[in-house]
Amino acid sequence: MKNKWLNLYQQNPAQVRLMLLMVSGFLVIYFLPLGAARFDNALMEGFRLTHWYAREHVILCLLPAFVIAGAMAVYISQGAVMRHLGPQAPKPIAFGVASVSGCLLAVCSCTVLPLFGGIYKRGAGLGAAIAFLYSGPAINVMAVVVTAKVLGAELGIARAVGAILFALVIGAIMHLIYRREEAARSATGKGFATEDGDRPLSAVVAFFSLLIGILVFANWAAADSPTWMLIHHWKWQITALLAVAFGALLVWRWHWPARHLLILGIAIALLVLLFPNTPELPFATGIIGLMLLAAGRDDDREWAAQSWDFTKQIVPLLLAGVFVAGLLLGRPGFEGVIPSEWVTMAVGDNSFLSTLLASLLGGFMYFSTLTEVPIVEGLIGNGMGKGPALALLLAGPAISLPNMLVIRTIIGTQKTLIYCSLVVVMATISGFLYGNFF
Repeated sequence: MKNKWLNLYQQNPAQVRLMLLMVSGFLVIYFLPLGAARFDNALMEGFRLTHWYAREHVILCLLPAFVIAGAMAVYISQGAVMRHLGPQAPKPIAFGVASVSGCLLAVCSCTVLPLFGGIYKRGAGLGAAIAFLYSGPAINVMAVVVTAKVLGAELGIARAVGAILFALVIGAIMHLIYRREEAARSATGKGFATEDGDRPLSAVVAFFSLLIGILVFANWAAADSPTWMLIHHWKWQITALLAVAFGALLVWRWHWPARHLLILGIAIALLVLLFPNTPELPFATGIIGLMLLAAGRDDDREWAAQSWDFTKQIVPLLLAGVFVAGLLLGRPGFEGVIPSEWVTMAVGDNSFLSTLLASLLGGFMYFSTLTEVPIVEGLIGNGMGKGPALALLLAGPAISLPNMLVIRTIIGTQKTLIYCSLVVVMATISGFLYGNFF
């Protein structure tokens, strides 16, 4: 019988997989515990978290990130990437540049994905790209400062030091594990874009600085600091000035027709006047309009195409992952399938098991930028140990279920499992040592 099933699979593998998928889907739907209060509530929490994510993060975070990632794949010189981040670049320089570049971005574990995909596709070495992937959501200056202010300077310093070391160590380990594959990748140019831009370096630096500035200031979060509150109050005015400067750069160095950008600017200004309390609408109009203009130009059509490739690859997986995370763990203050009491009981001391569970929990939960701080504050108030708290801060912002799903499509299943395992293991060890010896 076993041989018959094996022969059937070998003769029609696609049909057998389709049949198994249909049967599995039917069984899942058939046995759904609909009507059970906890499951029904968890189902709604999955939809609520996805709804919140779509409203708060897709437009302001992901759309500009896709545009930046697409531009990276087209306008950044491959030679510059290979010189500073490539597999053959000196490792102190490669990891240093990747870590610093990542920590300057106040982005979540999902927003950093298209940027990671952009530099990796352009030729960055795996180790440097992984260092950038971890440092973006884990080390950004704003998150570290808020952690120190809310949870105490000791925990803030521990998070900063641990995250910096994580980025360097995890990047180095990934490079060592796959050094032969990276050497072959570098030699064959597999996955690298080949064309180099003919624009001066100063124009390219200004191009990406303005785009990143738009991303950062559009997502500037409110904080207790008077300076940050002042920036938050004027963030849309600052974003608008950066957008005007970016349009001027496109006219000057990219030779775009000024009238096209002027028409787009007038449309955005009208939306601002008509919908003053909905800045996401003119922001999205500007992003989409920019990509439509790029798609209509021979010299910049590839920019729009690359951005669209990142969008269709990442968005479905992110939304599915966010929904599952909400279904299982709920939102802050609301429960999913897994009761919050279980979580509190599991991480209530500084034992190795509690720290490991905190790392695993953080690895699957989704944290938007800075939300990990009040979540950990609430857990500490309910009895969470200092060690598990640090482990959650080191693992949670850097990886998540939706994050894992997308990373897998960029670097493959094996590398994704090793990367996520390294984050969890190092977060566990760091949290355990911190909780018991400091």
